[in-house]
Order: sequence, then C-alpha cells, then structure tokens
Amino acid sequence: MELRIQCLCIDATDPARIASFWEAALGWRRTWEEEDQVCLEPPEGSPEDGIAPDLIFLKVPEGKTVKNRLHLDLRPADQGARSGPAPGARQVSIGQDDVSWVVMPDPDGNEFDVLQPLTPDELPPGHDALGRRITASDRA
Repeated sequence: MELRIQCLCIDATDPARIASFWEAALGWRRTWEEEDQVCLEPPEGSPEDGIAPDLIFLKVPEGKTVKNRLHLDLRPADQGARSGPAPGARQVSIGQDDVSWVVMPDPDGNEFDVLQPLTPDELPPGHDALGRRITASDRA
C-alpha cells in the first residue's frame, strides 16, 4: 500500500485567525473556508503545489495547554525571515539552549522552528535557496 500525507490538521480556537498568520508566513492561498475549518495550500503552479501537504485549521473549544506533540520546521530563503516570518511573530525560549534555529509561537501559542538558510554549498545542483528543484519553466 502506498500512502502520502494529504494534509496536516492543526487545532485552533479561531481557525480563520491562525490561517491568516500562516497564510502570511508561507505565502500560501486559502482554498476553502467554513466557520469551523480553513484550508491553506501552496500557491497554484508553484513547485510545492500538489506536493506539499495542505494545512487545515480545525475549530476546537479548548486552547493549547501543553507542549506541542508535532511542530513545523521552516527553512527560509534568507536570514531576514528568521526575525519573523509573519506579522506578530516573535522568538521564544523553551529551554533549547544554544542551537542553530529559533523558536517562535503562532498566535495560538503553537511553537515552530525557523532554521538557518541553506548555504550555496549545501544546495544540491539545480535547486533554489529553499531547496526546491528548479525546472525549465522556473527559469523562463
């Protein structure tokens, strides 16, 4: 049996508010929205479109109370994104000591990591600064 991850579901007390944060942070598009759920997908026609899992924000009555069991690691194209990928983003300390990434919470307090950008030496040939394969249509 072959499986692939279709979406990552994230609980939220206000799905539209959290989706707006991630929409701004990732530059993704809102493909559908209902009162109790919002779906974000990569930009149409982008290298991630149809490949990266969708993000679905689901309404739940309770807020976050304990450490995340799952979190996102984001790879920026440049050092500037490490200061905050979306309005209101801020660095927090969760006891990570001296590490190469920064930890930030979304508006609901769900932590995510922003890694260092890849150096040119770390990029495979034919890939952009985010590690995505560059196709002939990308060069046009």
